[in-house]
Amino acid sequence: MKDLNSHYMKKALKQAEKAAAIGEVPIGCVIVHEGKIIGRGYNKRNKNKTTLAHAEILAIQKASRALGDWRLEGCTMYVTLEPCQMCAGALVQSRIDKVIIGTMNPKAGCAGSVLNLLQMKEFNHQVELETGVLEAECTKVLQDFFEQLRIRNKAEKQRQKENKGGETT
Repeated sequence: MKDLNSHYMKKALKQAEKAAAIGEVPIGCVIVHEGKIIGRGYNKRNKNKTTLAHAEILAIQKASRALGDWRLEGCTMYVTLEPCQMCAGALVQSRIDKVIIGTMNPKAGCAGSVLNLLQMKEFNHQVELETGVLEAECTKVLQDFFEQLRIRNKAEKQRQKENKGGETT
């Protein structure tokens, strides 16, 4: 099972790479049903200009279309970063069976870090949870992205400063 989890998490990492390639925070996921990927997603918030374009939401939409139902019973999601409150809520609402997480998000995660919306007994559905699958790889893709972003932002500030210094008043 561990090898299978790594296999599908690598597919989620490929989705995260697609996000990074378009300048989005590199989060990716896949949804598996009966051994087949039926939904894929990666962050497109900036590209689509909507808060709703998280990797998990986009994958849920595709998986629901593939199954012809909003209920994703019998499905497992593999996601590179712990879901936020919106995505965790969508996972509970979709009745997905299990979520496999690469790396946790101590600042905004709602599958155990800040809250655990996936396993609240008060809800009518709880999601099985496994964490730490390819954790180092999932963490590295995020760290590399933010390091490059800081470098780009610093260079842009320097260019702006130089342009202002060259102006005469």
